[in-house]
Amino acid sequence: MSDSETDGDTFDIIVIGAGIAGAGIAWNLAADARVAIVEREDQPGYHTTGRSAAVYLKGYGTEVIRDLTVLSEAFLAGPPADFSEVPLIHPRGALTLVRPDQMDRLDRYLARQRRHLPHVERLDPKAILAMVPALDPAYAAAAVYDGDARDLDVDAIFQGFLRGFRQRGGKLLTSAEVRTVDHGNGLWHVGTARGSLHAPVVVNAAGAWADELAALAGLGPLGMVPKRRTALIVRPPDGLDVSGWPCVDDIDEQFYFRPEAGKLLCSPADTTPSEPCDAQPEELDIAIAIDRIERALPLGIRRVERSWAGLRTFVADGSPVVGFDPRAEGFFWLAGQGGYGIQTSPALSQLAARLATRLELNGKELEIAAALGPDRFLG
Repeated sequence: MSDSETDGDTFDIIVIGAGIAGAGIAWNLAADARVAIVEREDQPGYHTTGRSAAVYLKGYGTEVIRDLTVLSEAFLAGPPADFSEVPLIHPRGALTLVRPDQMDRLDRYLARQRRHLPHVERLDPKAILAMVPALDPAYAAAAVYDGDARDLDVDAIFQGFLRGFRQRGGKLLTSAEVRTVDHGNGLWHVGTARGSLHAPVVVNAAGAWADELAALAGLGPLGMVPKRRTALIVRPPDGLDVSGWPCVDDIDEQFYFRPEAGKLLCSPADTTPSEPCDAQPEELDIAIAIDRIERALPLGIRRVERSWAGLRTFVADGSPVVGFDPRAEGFFWLAGQGGYGIQTSPALSQLAARLATRLELNGKELEIAAALGPDRFLG
C-alpha cells in the first residue's frame, strides 16, 4: 500500500497497533466497515505477538479472562474455512508441579482450578514420572494435570486475522509511527510518519504504548504496566525424546518448559516491569531460568540455542481494558491483555468489535463488557 492511498484518507475506524489485539478487532470490523490499521514497526506483530509462546489454558488468569478463553474455544478448534490452512490448536496437556515445601498451596490451587476445570487430576510422583521421565524423582511431591491444555499456533492465528482483514478490504500501513492524535469536527485526525488518516473512531491497540498513545490524544493514563517475559530454547540430551511431554510449570509460577520442535522452550516466568521498548533478554533472567528448571529437570544444560524477550502489558486488576473512553468521543481502548492475548483473541476481538460499532450485546457479553470498561479506572 503506497502513501498516496492513505494520506488524507477517511475511514470508518482507525486501529492503532498491528499486534494480535489490533489484527483481531480489525478482522471483525472490516466485514462491515472501512478500516485501517496503523503500525509503527515495519512488520505487524513485531513486539509481543511475534514473541509469544502461547498455550490454551482455561484455568489461567482472572475470572473474566477464563470466560473469554472458554468462549474462544469453538473458533480455535474450528475456525472459518478460509481462515487458516493449518489447525490453530493442538493437544498438549499441562502439568503443574508441587514440591514438598509447596504442599500447603495444593488444596487451594486444586479447588480454584476445579471451579472451571472439574476434570483436572491430582497426580502422585509415580504418575508424574510416567509423563516426564527425566524429572528429578525427589523434586515433586504431587502435581495437578490439565489434560485439556493445548498448544496454540500463534502465527497461524495472527496471520489468519491479518489475511482475512486484507481480503475484506482493510488497509494496513506499516512504518507509520503515530505522531499526533487530535479530534475535531467529529473526526479523529491521526498524523503518522507516512501521512494523516481520519475517522470518527480510533482504536487504541498499541500494547505497551497504549498509555503513551492516550497521552497524544490528550487523555490521562489508565495505568498500563509492561512486564518483560524471557524465553529460551535448549536442546535436550541426545536420545531423550521430549515431544510427548506436557507443558510443565510449578505451582508458584517460577518457571515453565514445554516441547518445541524436538527441543525445549523454557522461561523463568519473569514479570519485570519495563518501559515500553524493544525488549531484549537479560543474562540474569536466562541464568535464573536454567537454574530453576535444572532443579526439577537435571539435563545439564550447557548451551542456549536462542533467547528472546517480550513485553506483556497489564493493568491493576489483571483484566484487559476494552471500551470507549468516556472522556473523549470515539476513543476506544483495546489494551492490557497481559499474557492472555492469544488464547482470548477470538472472543475478545469479536466483543471489542461489537462494542466499537455499538451493536447490541447479549447477556454474557454485557457481563464481560462491564468488567472490562476503561471507566473502572476513572473514579
